[in-house]
Amino acid sequence: MKMIQFRVGVRRRTTIALGIASLCPLLLLDAQSLQSPSTSAGWEIAAGDGQQFDAASVKMAAPDDRWRSNVNLGAMDSPTNGGFFSANVPVGWYVEFAYKLSGAQSLALPSQLPSWATTTRFTIEARAPSGATKDQMRLMMQSLLADRFKLKVHTESRTVPFFALSLAKKDKLGPNLKTSRGSSECAEKDTPNNAGADVFPCGVPVSKPLPNGLWIIGGTNLPMSTIAGYLWGPGDLDRPLLDRTGLTGTFDFNIRFVRQANGPNVEPDTEKTGPSFLEALREQLGLKIEPAKAPADVLIIDHIEEPSSN
Repeated sequence: MKMIQFRVGVRRRTTIALGIASLCPLLLLDAQSLQSPSTSAGWEIAAGDGQQFDAASVKMAAPDDRWRSNVNLGAMDSPTNGGFFSANVPVGWYVEFAYKLSGAQSLALPSQLPSWATTTRFTIEARAPSGATKDQMRLMMQSLLADRFKLKVHTESRTVPFFALSLAKKDKLGPNLKTSRGSSECAEKDTPNNAGADVFPCGVPVSKPLPNGLWIIGGTNLPMSTIAGYLWGPGDLDRPLLDRTGLTGTFDFNIRFVRQANGPNVEPDTEKTGPSFLEALREQLGLKIEPAKAPADVLIIDHIEEPSSN
């Protein structure tokens, strides 16, 4: 297999929720911020200003209360369950949801928060106006955090590092990366996450373990920006992975590799056979990653307080 010519940084893991190795400051790094520093993110502008929940309660969770959320707190779009929000997680998770953080964007968050904000769970139940979108609920959460947790933030324009995802060979896709035929076909083959190893649900990338230490990751009808954002996690990269392929439209993909505990620049376990993440990226998807830098909006957390119960 072809050797990789540069060393990729990795993120270290801990067993504490959100206790990821600190990088400072918190990067709101996406296509919008790279192109237009010191401006609001595109999704915030589209969602509108002044969004607030109709009603909301905040309570410290009991130690034996289970972790839960009825709304997916990730950066991807998903249903909002009729506008009712109910979750029981640390406040750091609510900050990630409110500011639509994903991948390496969230790595710096623990270093900016007091310990209680990454370990103590709070139950938040809130009602949004009828028909509110998920992005509008994010802005409502921003208002709630400012009101109940006294959260104050500001943004600065800085030059930040990231990884650029591009084609390994010009105008050539790998065998496991194919142009989607459209949403109609996608709907027909949409399946639950527990389907066979080569079948994936529509519009959401998923990961599945395979024998011999292999992992398979895939999805259908996805833009390259979503694929790049998802691959950051299993690649164990220490900075955002952004789409710079120039590919438009949506794609079906799957990739198999041996996922190593310390990232792709660590030699595989001799008992596990298969390509590394970077090798699989090139050979199966026809993609490569390269280090780069660009100006971006940087979110600084200025202040946060532990709230009193209702």
